[in-house]
Amino acid sequence: MYDYISGTLVEKTPTYAVIDAGGVGYYLNISLSTFSAIAAKEKTMLYAHLAIKEDAHSLYGFATRSERETFRMLIQVSGVGASTARMILSSLSAEEIAECVMFGQVAKLKAVKGIGEKTAQRILIDLKGKFDGVDLQQEIFSSPHNTIRFEALTALTLLGFPKAAAEKALDKALKSSNENLTVEELIKHALKMI
Repeated sequence: MYDYISGTLVEKTPTYAVIDAGGVGYYLNISLSTFSAIAAKEKTMLYAHLAIKEDAHSLYGFATRSERETFRMLIQVSGVGASTARMILSSLSAEEIAECVMFGQVAKLKAVKGIGEKTAQRILIDLKGKFDGVDLQQEIFSSPHNTIRFEALTALTLLGFPKAAAEKALDKALKSSNENLTVEELIKHALKMI
């Protein structure tokens, strides 16, 4: 029903965002990944998914199409509802979920709060083959900043920094710098902000 909602970001928390589009405030449930992606943006656009249940109509918002498509795949798995799918996407990126499914990484899925052995195995079985041929990384590498950011994020997480803190520091470093940074320079800037 909705493909995306674009407008002024009125309110944002780690679990939801409110976007004013044409004088209507849309309340969208979001993941932590989307929360990080829309940090400090006044104008924003989120890809939307409308979940209809007996007692509620809920909108979910996603920073990228790949995140929304992964969410839609996850909610088709028996035992995985919208809240659980959002929790998974708050802990793992769409690319990491695809990697888990393609390589059978049960332990990585089990590390997500609320996901047990059976649910993790069910996700792997039900989604097997669904990520084949899907270019989830297309949006990540759509600009040179994102390629450098991805490499710097990988380096910082390998150094032992929490992914969320590293992402926040990298975003601040990229915003504060007007010049084209190398991966090493970006890491140095981010280390000062962690």
